[in-house]
Amino acid sequence: MGTSWDRLVALHSRIEQELARALTPFDLGLSEYRALSRLAVAPHGELRMQNLAEAIGLNQSSVSRLVARLDQADLTARTMCADDRRGIYSAITAHGRERQSAAEPAYEAALEAALDLAAGDPDLADLVATLR
Repeated sequence: MGTSWDRLVALHSRIEQELARALTPFDLGLSEYRALSRLAVAPHGELRMQNLAEAIGLNQSSVSRLVARLDQADLTARTMCADDRRGIYSAITAHGRERQSAAEPAYEAALEAALDLAAGDPDLADLVATLR
């Protein structure tokens, strides 16, 4: 199938497709779910925008657009940093916690199922075993 990197990219792509499908009934995309998940476990349910961007692998402008969508859906709210007025936080709302919590079992089940399926592919089996 190619290099180890090619196999990793192929596995990642397969899994991302399954995860995205699993989140559709919850009206969440992968980045939205990941942002809510990071915020749900963050101290006080909030992260600086820069830290959120790093945590979910997005650049600053992409995370700003993402958070704007989450804010509009009342899943998060932006707050100002008390110590540094230039700092902006994204905080998960109660509605955001409910949505993330409801989607989590589907996300985890889809991840497990995608890994199980990939484990049956001889080109990916060793990579899946390493991940598990």
